Amino acid sequence: MPEAPVLYVLNGPNLNLLGVREPDIYGHETLADVQALCEAAAGDTRVVFRQSNHEGQLVDWIHEARNEACALVINPAAFTHTSVALLDALKTLSVPVVECHLSNPAAREDFRRHSYVSLVATGVISGFGPHSYELAVKAALRLAQDRSKERAEAGARSPKI
Repeated sequence: MPEAPVLYVLNGPNLNLLGVREPDIYGHETLADVQALCEAAAGDTRVVFRQSNHEGQLVDWIHEARNEACALVINPAAFTHTSVALLDALKTLSVPVVECHLSNPAAREDFRRHSYVSLVATGVISGFGPHSYELAVKAALRLAQDRSKERAEAGARSPKI
């Protein structure tokens, strides 16, 4: 029986304080609540759900995902606007990458309107609070499923030697 697919959901700085930090912007749900939403949305797919306040740790997890993940969802938080390191790490992935934000960065301060991650992300979902994650998980898994199906169909059409 083939191994179940694995989805990585990575969270950047200060997201460990969800529910406490600026609830008027980010809501009252905790990171544990968000994890439960992601796991429910993923169905039978195993979710590797992680958070770090350290850029290098996120880079290491992205590198790990190269060999493990069928797709990756990332909320880079403040690193969205500053991290060329995350951009470069994400460029090494061959799986769908969905950038996710609780708030809508485009409706906030000017500096939040630039995202290095968006330059490489397959798509971006933002502004729906914790439901942004639910939507991102479903989109990432659908994209992974579509890519897998396309590869299988391409393999079936390839001439056999």
